[in-house]
Amino acid sequence: MADKNVCLTARRPSISSPFAAGVIQWKPEPKMPRRKKIQDGKFTIGVIQMAFSPRPAENMKAAAARAAAAARAGAQVICLPELYRSQYFCQREDAALFDLAEPANGPSFKLFSGVARKRRVAIVVPFFERRAPGLYHNSALVIDADGSLAGIYRKMHIPDDPAYYEKFYFTPGDLGFRAFDTRFGRVGVLICWDQWYPEAARLTALQGPAVLFYPTAIGWHPGEKRRLGERQRDAWLTVQRGHAIANGIYVAAANRTGLERPVPGQDGIEFWGTSFIADPQGAILARAGASPDETLLAEIDPAHTEDIRRNWPFLRDRRIDAYGDITRRMID
Repeated sequence: MADKNVCLTARRPSISSPFAAGVIQWKPEPKMPRRKKIQDGKFTIGVIQMAFSPRPAENMKAAAARAAAAARAGAQVICLPELYRSQYFCQREDAALFDLAEPANGPSFKLFSGVARKRRVAIVVPFFERRAPGLYHNSALVIDADGSLAGIYRKMHIPDDPAYYEKFYFTPGDLGFRAFDTRFGRVGVLICWDQWYPEAARLTALQGPAVLFYPTAIGWHPGEKRRLGERQRDAWLTVQRGHAIANGIYVAAANRTGLERPVPGQDGIEFWGTSFIADPQGAILARAGASPDETLLAEIDPAHTEDIRRNWPFLRDRRIDAYGDITRRMID
């Protein structure tokens, strides 16, 4: 009987080969890279929706308390909203606001590493990263249940729209699209504006996460809300549910809520909340309202993902030989 650690491969003979056609060659199986040991099966995620004050210390304390409460409620992997330490400062261009940034091993990591370790949960912590003098990113820490750093994601797509002047503050991410192993399961992280790009969801999903997290800061310009508000929010929900369906994966969006008006004389942004969790068919498992602080919980079930992908085998039928032009700006 063949050794279970080897596989059989057929080798086509060449002029110099001493082997005849059909002779079987023994070849050791390639060693797979070792991953951190993770729990098999189901796990529960928690999505935190909250409003923020102008005071970072206050926001940190409140977010840590919300994460601890989510853990007590049964969440095992928890996600905070984008740039959780402050109000959304990108409504104006002001070099003094770079002072809000922190290094990857700074106050946010120290605080939530302790929360994760004490509560035995993994936490996605979005933060304003100071990488070096004059070099900043919109990033997210993934902290595992022992308090260690599982990895960092840096936002790849950076918007520049009225009251969303992120290009002034953030360098585009240079780590690529990533998935991270936690004690409970493998997770993918993208940030806000990344939500609108199917390429980002696909490249992350292909790395095998059980769920895609989207920490977010999105809302209405008050002057547009009456005319366009429902249409804008519905587009936001629809595109992310589409990512869930197209990739056969759970999707979870954690948005902030409340009206923030940091610039005197301007209308500000009314963040629309509506955080949600969708299953691999795009069905909404949990959804928050527009204004209240809420914590959503939902179970991630790999067996459900398997069943959906067997019946909707989109990954099987991809024509990876035909997508070369996707790296072009425009086919013209």
